[in-house]
Amino acid sequence: MLLDVMQAGGGFILLEDSVQCSARGLLRCFIHAALKRGEDVHVLGFESPETQVCAGLDSSSVQRLHFHKGFPDPLGWTCRSSFTVERFTSQHITQLIKDTQHAQASVLVVDSLSMVLRHHDPVVFCQTLQELRKGGVIKTIIGLLHSDLHQQGIVGIVCHLADTVISVAPADNERLSVAKTTRRTKSGKVMQEEEYFSVSEDAALSVQAKPCQPGHVQRERDVSEADPTSNLTFNLRLSEDERKAKEKVALPFVFSQQK
Repeated sequence: MLLDVMQAGGGFILLEDSVQCSARGLLRCFIHAALKRGEDVHVLGFESPETQVCAGLDSSSVQRLHFHKGFPDPLGWTCRSSFTVERFTSQHITQLIKDTQHAQASVLVVDSLSMVLRHHDPVVFCQTLQELRKGGVIKTIIGLLHSDLHQQGIVGIVCHLADTVISVAPADNERLSVAKTTRRTKSGKVMQEEEYFSVSEDAALSVQAKPCQPGHVQRERDVSEADPTSNLTFNLRLSEDERKAKEKVALPFVFSQQK
């Protein structure tokens, strides 16, 4: 499912990580995939320099990548950034994308949403995301969220807004990480899958299916094979004589010709 989400794009995709496992490499994979689809990508870079984001890209892809510098001065204290956290509003971002020479439905990447949340009211932040999604200028929003920096209630609200949530965690194998993908379709159906993944230096994503744990499979099998009607103190079915006797019983408050 992880590869399908990355290749298709669309909607609000949330990458959720923590200090134990970073999703920044996965974020680079999503950026490269969008550029390969021929889409314009706008990156609000508050935590990473432009050189790190553009590493490994060819010249044609670099032309479609628009990096709005927020690093290393996201608050604008030294006037070294072209885009600050304060300007994270639907009006500023929409105008920023429209000013692009080849303005079209673009991909917006926020690195990271945690930096914005630390300096914006959560309600205003959520309203901004909703306005950007419905504005028609942005096709896909990809945001990186450091979940261990926020209260669980705020993390839950942001996850609720997202169409797809990808939570990463360390695996037993140091070379791999675990991605738990939760995807909500337009019909309201929720799909979930856990996979192993790794990211190479050139932002190539490798995905492996995570095998099911035998204990969980056996437990589900035991539950499905259990007979709920066993060991009951009464019968669920009537015999022929019991059925005839039941039909002869006159129910109360029912009109009868015998009365």
